[in-house]
Formats: sequence, C-alpha cells, structure tokens
Amino acid sequence: MQLLLATSNSHKAKEMLEILPVKTRTGKVLTYKTLADFPNLPPIIEDGETLEENSQIKALFGLEHTGLITLADDTGLMVDYLNGAPGINSARYAYPDRCDNKANNEKLLKALKGVPAKKRTAHFKTVAVLALPTGQVLTEEGSVDGQILTDFKGSGGFGYDALFFIPAYNKTMAEMTEEEKNKVSHRGQAFRKIAKYLLEL
Repeated sequence: MQLLLATSNSHKAKEMLEILPVKTRTGKVLTYKTLADFPNLPPIIEDGETLEENSQIKALFGLEHTGLITLADDTGLMVDYLNGAPGINSARYAYPDRCDNKANNEKLLKALKGVPAKKRTAHFKTVAVLALPTGQVLTEEGSVDGQILTDFKGSGGFGYDALFFIPAYNKTMAEMTEEEKNKVSHRGQAFRKIAKYLLEL
C-alpha cells in the first residue's frame, strides 16, 4: 500500500520515515512517496490562516492529485517575545515567496537582539493531517517548549533547530541524535499519534 508524504523537504521526510510504521497490524506493507516523486504536480497554495488549515490543504491536495492516502504537516515556531511570530510564517519568515533557513535564522536573531535569556522562551508546534479516500480527515498535533539562543549550537537537524534549546536535555535540537530528537520533538509527537491510524489501514 502506497502513501504520500506531502512534502518535498528531504529532511522532514527523513524524520517522518523514522517514526511511521512500515506494516499495518494485518501485515500490509506500507511504502511512502513524497512530492519529489511527482515533479509535474502544480504548486500547493498554502493560504490557510492556521497550521491546521495549511496541513489540511496539503493533505487534501495530495489525495486529490495522486489518489494516494496522504499525510501532511505544518509546523510553526512561536516565540513569546515576538507575540507568537514567526508562527505560521516560520518557513518563509525572511522571504514570503521562498524558504531560506539561513535568512530565517538571521532575521530571528536580529528580532531578538539584546533580549535576555529569560524572555526568549518559545515553542514548536506541529499539526499532522491524514487524508483518506473515504473522505475522513484525521488530525493530531505535538509541541515542545524551549528557548531561542543568541548563537547556533549543533550541526544536525534543519530549520531553527540550532537555535532552539531544550533545557530538560541541555541541548539544542541540532545537538540531539535522531533518536533523541524524534522522542521529544513536536513532529515526533504528532507523527506517533498519526501512526496509530496507519496501523489500522
């Protein structure tokens, strides 16, 4: 049984595949494709106003255009000092028309310049949506609290991971092993919850 991960981000797809099951409870083999396997699809217009809306847009797009059961997610970094920004615009924080991780991080550091550590609290939130041919749309979410550092630490992960410090682990997400990150991360939480539906397919 083939499923679609509605992303062309190889880092995100890798994290998803570390968590998602490869067989259902009845023994059906699950294989996963990504948007990179469908290069002729039109672009997805993520014009929702919430993470939930954007996740659903992507999941329904994948189902409609490929006919495959589709799993999508949308993730935001919410910084308290910035009143929840960059939030839904996290991937396109620096440029509205494209994702540039380096520029996003630089803009975030600039916005928090001079802000003391105790006021740099933030959380990541992921909303995962599974769209089924039956018309069912299943939604789960995960979140993790941390704080934004003044400089980068670690070489793993992607996005804002090297700035996002989790006090309970005394590490940034970029300093964690894949196993550690998947255990604690917002995306890991959301996809573990979604996995229970995949097991019953």
